[in-house]
Amino acid sequence: MAAHPAVKAINTQEITEKARRGLLQLLEAVRGKKNLVIERSLAGTIGLFVKFSTLQEYGVDKIFFLENHNVDSSQRNIIFLCRGESAKTARMVAEQIKLVRSESQIDHEFSIIWVPRRTRVSDMVLEEHGTLGEATISQLQLHFIPLEQDVLSLELDTAVHDLYLRKDPTCIFASAQALMRLQKQYGLFPRILGKGDNAKKLADLLQKMRSEEEVNAAADSNNSYLTSFGLTPSSVIENLIIIDRDVDFPTVLSTQLTYEGLIDENYGITNNQTEVESSILGGAPAQPQSQNGTTQAPATATKRKLQLDTSDKLYPSLRDANFATIGPTLNRTARRLQSDQQNIHNQDQSIADLKSFVSKLPSYQAEQASLKIHTSLAEELMKVTRSELFNQMLEVQQNLLAGSDPSATHENIEELIARDVPFKTVLRLLCLESCLSNGIRSRDLENFKRQILQAYGFQHVLTLANLEKMGLLVPRESHRGYLNPIGSAAGQTATDWNALRKGLKLWVDDVQEDDPNDVAYVFSGFAPLSVRLVQCILQKSQLYNLVNQPRQPSSAPTGTGWKGFEDVVARIRGATVDVTQKGHDADASHARKTLRGSKEGPKISLVFFLGGVTFAEIAALRLVSAQMEEKEGRKIVIMTTGLVNGGRAVGTAVEKREFGQ
Repeated sequence: MAAHPAVKAINTQEITEKARRGLLQLLEAVRGKKNLVIERSLAGTIGLFVKFSTLQEYGVDKIFFLENHNVDSSQRNIIFLCRGESAKTARMVAEQIKLVRSESQIDHEFSIIWVPRRTRVSDMVLEEHGTLGEATISQLQLHFIPLEQDVLSLELDTAVHDLYLRKDPTCIFASAQALMRLQKQYGLFPRILGKGDNAKKLADLLQKMRSEEEVNAAADSNNSYLTSFGLTPSSVIENLIIIDRDVDFPTVLSTQLTYEGLIDENYGITNNQTEVESSILGGAPAQPQSQNGTTQAPATATKRKLQLDTSDKLYPSLRDANFATIGPTLNRTARRLQSDQQNIHNQDQSIADLKSFVSKLPSYQAEQASLKIHTSLAEELMKVTRSELFNQMLEVQQNLLAGSDPSATHENIEELIARDVPFKTVLRLLCLESCLSNGIRSRDLENFKRQILQAYGFQHVLTLANLEKMGLLVPRESHRGYLNPIGSAAGQTATDWNALRKGLKLWVDDVQEDDPNDVAYVFSGFAPLSVRLVQCILQKSQLYNLVNQPRQPSSAPTGTGWKGFEDVVARIRGATVDVTQKGHDADASHARKTLRGSKEGPKISLVFFLGGVTFAEIAALRLVSAQMEEKEGRKIVIMTTGLVNGGRAVGTAVEKREFGQ
């Protein structure tokens, strides 16, 4: 199929170039050689759009991590590049400025670049330490970073911790700022839909920011027309769908069964990179150096960094597949390359054939190198998936997701605790049961807590308290019962998962893993609720027919928004968002349409995950997008505060300290 204009609607290259240009301009403003002190969590993000060699061209001599407290005084200019929302980070910057001042004989010039904005908190901290007047302060408005052509991320690693444990709404404001910038560039989102209390807060904040923009435009006589012209409904973006992570934590807590998801579960993927032991890859050739150069901390001698993006010849075709199909896929690729190699050694070749082969040689070699890497990686992952522990854990998980009696799994969970399996594995299973059953029976929960404290340490009293604060591990209340949640509770403080399994077909028995036609393939049977909510809006007829498959399907619901699925969506906890945005100036809207012409082309839908998205959900949404593009020429662009998995989600609550330390 030919590429649609919708594919290029969100110009990711332009976003990357703008971020790169903004950083380099700030560095260029500081004359001469300079040392760069960067917050560790920002290093990988910066590396996505600028190379270390480029930073050197703009005068950067050495790079230090802020957390290491080891900046030296070899250069007169010292630049701090850090996030501005954290008081702790601002305090570290202030302390290091004072330290360098006291220990160095050089009259240093300090500059601070706050990302994505300068805050009142950072100014107050610097003022308290007496360093506010000693530094030149600027800001780098770094918002969405393209991870792929269809994935934009704010790369806020602490979003789950801040939003659900600390109840800090900072990331909601950061999300609203990023989305507002998109509206200024592409026009207003004609419709904002969403589910969850935080989704409602984000939608309300977007409305408030729009009102402020209109007031500012009215106050400025020179730019009022241009500003109002920019804030007219977009002709490219069809709608914005906001999914609050709190609505669908079971998807995060479940083990991802796609290739990319399993790599993330076992090795972790950060900024499109993963670290694996060199012994695992064996004789696999080293990959070319990634874009981030040396801006990240050097890997240990026993580990290698792998770049996992479209620069890899095979990875784009492997990442979204169910892991059960990876072996046959790699085998087919190996046979094809072997056949190509045999053709190369064929004696009867003309000059034209040889010339054609030479032109294809770099691509062939890159594909061979990629095959060796992914074969080694898949073999190592296969050892994990075939282990007794993994299959026992997966059995408990699948039974809970399918709606079986949770008490039947308690014996297996107790056995896992007794066998001293990784602590996060146990927490994920318990939190999964709690989320799907709206709590665990008090007597059973107390028994599990006692076993956890005895097996893993009494410091985890704090861990269990944190999980309860996040709403992940709670006792079942009488009005939020597992078998019969009453109407007033369902949809307000509790989700009726039994009703959703039927109303949205969350469990599919017959899953086609090799040639998927439904999103349930990413968990081998379980369809993520978050993706089903997107289908309620974008694939009404397909979802309606799937839900009513055993019966004779009646007429599918028509209309837009949540229409046709209002009843089932009401059974989900949290607010339901449905806002229609119209242009403030009808003349400006008409002018935009005239300039664009009558042929506007296919539209895209933006799906924003507030609190993080898993790789399994990305794979599922790519399947939905491909089906929509084939049928209607529409596409989905995925946006998020960051990438998340079950280990990282429960890890935010885990107490790291131990008694006596």
